[in-house]
Amino acid sequence: MVYRLLMLSDENDFFRREIKIDSEATFLELNNHILSTVGYSQSEMTTFYLCDEDWNKEQEITLMDMGMGAEYDSYLMESTRLEELLEDKGQHLLFVFDMLSERGFFIELVELIPGQSLEAPITTISEGHAPEQTSSLEFAETRSVGGGTAGGGLDDELFSEEGIDLDELDPEGFEGLDMPDASDLY
Repeated sequence: MVYRLLMLSDENDFFRREIKIDSEATFLELNNHILSTVGYSQSEMTTFYLCDEDWNKEQEITLMDMGMGAEYDSYLMESTRLEELLEDKGQHLLFVFDMLSERGFFIELVELIPGQSLEAPITTISEGHAPEQTSSLEFAETRSVGGGTAGGGLDDELFSEEGIDLDELDPEGFEGLDMPDASDLY
C-alpha cells in the first residue's frame, strides 16, 4: 500500500509538500526523505509525534533510543514501519526538525492507495520555501514553553535566599506596566 502525505508549515503559508511513500517504509526513511526534499541537514535531531485530530502530541517516534525505560512504549524511527502506527486516512503527524524551538511540519495522511508499492519515497508536489532548519537562541526563547531559559523563563541570578532581587530586573522588559519601586516593597 502507498500512503500520500500532505506536509505544511505554520511558518510559511505557501509551503506545501506532498509525499508518496510505501506503507512498509520506516519512519527513518520518511525522516530522511523529508530532510532531503526541504534541503535540511541530517545532522540535527528530529522526531515524529502521532497527534490527535486537534494536533495534540501523543506517541513519539524518536531518532535514537532516549532511555525511557520499559514502562513506556518507545518507538525508534529505524525499526518502526509506517503501517504499524498509521492506519487511517486523516491521521496527523508532527515532524519536529528544530528541537530547541519545537518547530516542525504538520503532516496528514490524506490517502491510502491499496495495491501499489514504492521502492523509495517520492515528492509529488513541492511548493514554497521551507523555513530555516534551525533558529537563533533568541527565537527559540520566544517559542519555548516558559519563556526560554532553563529556569522556566527567569534568570537564576535574580533569586536569592530572600526571594527575587528586584534591583536585578530589567525595567525595559516591563514597559507600559505600572511597577512599584523596589524600595516601596520593603
